[in-house]
Amino acid sequence: MTYRPIHGVICPTVTPLKRDGAINPDAIRPLVDWLIDRGVAGIYPLGTTGEGPLFAIAERKAVAAVTVEAVAGRVPVIIHTGAISTGETIELTRHAQAVGADAASVITPWYFPLDDGALEAHYGAIYEAAPDFPIYLYNLPAMAGNSLSAALVTRLARRYENCVGLKDSSGDLDAMFATNHLQGGRFNTCIGPDGLILAGLSMGLDATVSGSLNYIPEIITGIYDAFHAGDWQGARQLQQQQQAVSAVVASGGWLPIVKGIMAARGLPVGGVRAPLLSATDEAVRACIAQLRALKVDLSRV
Repeated sequence: MTYRPIHGVICPTVTPLKRDGAINPDAIRPLVDWLIDRGVAGIYPLGTTGEGPLFAIAERKAVAAVTVEAVAGRVPVIIHTGAISTGETIELTRHAQAVGADAASVITPWYFPLDDGALEAHYGAIYEAAPDFPIYLYNLPAMAGNSLSAALVTRLARRYENCVGLKDSSGDLDAMFATNHLQGGRFNTCIGPDGLILAGLSMGLDATVSGSLNYIPEIITGIYDAFHAGDWQGARQLQQQQQAVSAVVASGGWLPIVKGIMAARGLPVGGVRAPLLSATDEAVRACIAQLRALKVDLSRV
């Protein structure tokens, strides 16, 4: 199996919904077109930002297939296939491979506490079920409740050729740095937290999976581009702007506000899936007013 690590900014896309909460497949292509036009290096559907765990298996398969078709090979597609059970994860991962995705990403199972032994068995079964398909680990203990230790990541990367990388949203820079040097540097550790993009880049990581790309792609791509152009001051200023923006958006509930901002920019992504609550028009307008005070470009599509 051959796999080329992704460098650059990867967008964990939101999932467009209709008014009744059903998935809106017709809105996926305009979204990925807009993101690719703004310099994203990869598309990552059905993760946390994409509300993946809230959708039925059939819905997740439909979004995966439509996304791969919409991207049409312009950038790599990494489909998040993690589920609460090993069997469902394998089913979704095999489907991702069948529809032509470049890779999958698998978060730890949630709800039940799992030790390293259980997690190692879970991931081992997935890697063995799709031995010629690149699969990323996904570490988000704050949401999933289970954590991937650097030691476990190291064992999996050394044992399975198709364990090609890690999306690390733990915020542990030491762990990110340690895993980034696995397999002679071929292991693709991706920065998860938006606030750590510049810190991660300065430590040698060269990919980020940033939810903020959905609504402020100009800032996130700007951090990456400025860093690689040697413009440290510009990169720091953009990172500081991102942190200020994220603080405003988080105060409104984050994902519902993100989708509201995207709608205001002309992207018909709808609301969020229950039990999440969509943001009110008033809340979105208030947030946008604060962002404009921060001189954020929210021009329409």
